[in-house]
Amino acid sequence: MYIAQVITNGILLGSVYALLGLGMTLIFGIVKQTNLAHGVFIVLGAYLSSVLAPVLGIDPIFTLFLTVPLMFLFGFVLQYFLIGKAMQKGNEPALLVTFGLSIILQDAMLLIFTADAQHITAAYSVANFDIFGLKVSVLNVVLFCISLVTIGALWLFLNRTYIGRAIRATSDNPEAASLAGVSVKKIYAIAMGIAMASAAVAGLCVGMKWTFYASSGGSYLLIAFVVVVIGGLGSVPGTLIAGLLFGLAQVIGGANYGLLISYVILLIVLVVKPQGILGKKV
Repeated sequence: MYIAQVITNGILLGSVYALLGLGMTLIFGIVKQTNLAHGVFIVLGAYLSSVLAPVLGIDPIFTLFLTVPLMFLFGFVLQYFLIGKAMQKGNEPALLVTFGLSIILQDAMLLIFTADAQHITAAYSVANFDIFGLKVSVLNVVLFCISLVTIGALWLFLNRTYIGRAIRATSDNPEAASLAGVSVKKIYAIAMGIAMASAAVAGLCVGMKWTFYASSGGSYLLIAFVVVVIGGLGSVPGTLIAGLLFGLAQVIGGANYGLLISYVILLIVLVVKPQGILGKKV
C-alpha cells in the first residue's frame, strides 16, 4: 500500500511539473529559441489568478477564462514586435531580450506585490478523500485534471487544426513553410502566445499547490528546462512523460534526495538518448 501511495503522489505531482515545461517545450521545438523568461511568466500567471479570484469572488480555476487570453495576447505581442525582431539579428540578441524581460517583470512584480509570500486558496485546498485505502488530496486531483486537459487540448490543437499543422510545418522547416504560404513570423507569435497561455495555467497550479514569491521564477525555469530536456524538445507527450518521471523522483527521493535523483535521470537520458525520450534526431 505504501508503494501505491508513493506512485500516486508522484504521478499527481508530476502532472504539475509537466505543465511547467509545456510552454518551454513549445518554444524550444518551434521557435528554436530558449525563453529565459518562462519561469517569470509562470509567476506572473500565479499573481494574476491570486488577484482576480478574491476581487471577482470566484473559484481560482475560473480566473483562467481571463488570464489565459490575456497572457496569450501578451505573448503574441512580445514575440511579434520585440523578440521576433531580435531573432532577425541572431539567437544571442533574442536570448538577451528574454533575459531582460525576466528581470523587468520580476522587479515589477516585486514592486507591486512586495516580497511577501503568496498563495492561492480554494474551498477544497485542504480536503482529502480515501480510495481503496489511498489518501488522496482533492487539490492534487484537481490540478492533475487541469494538467491533463491542458496538455491534451494542446496536442489535439497541434495535430487536428490548420494552425496547429502550420505550427508543426514551421517547426520542421521554416523555409518550406514560408514557400507554402505560411507566415512564419505570425506562427512564431502564435506559438509564443500559446506558451504564455500555458504559463498562465501553470501559474494557477503552482499558486494553488505551493507558496510563491516574485523571485520564484528561476526555480520554475530550472524545473521546466529539466523536464523539456528529458522529454525531448518540442514533444508534448514527451513533456508529460518527463514530468511524471520528475514527480516520481521527487516523491521517492524526498526532500533530501529528490532533486539529486531527478538530475541523475537527466544525465542518464543525455548519455543514452541526447534528443530526449520522445525527441526527434537532428
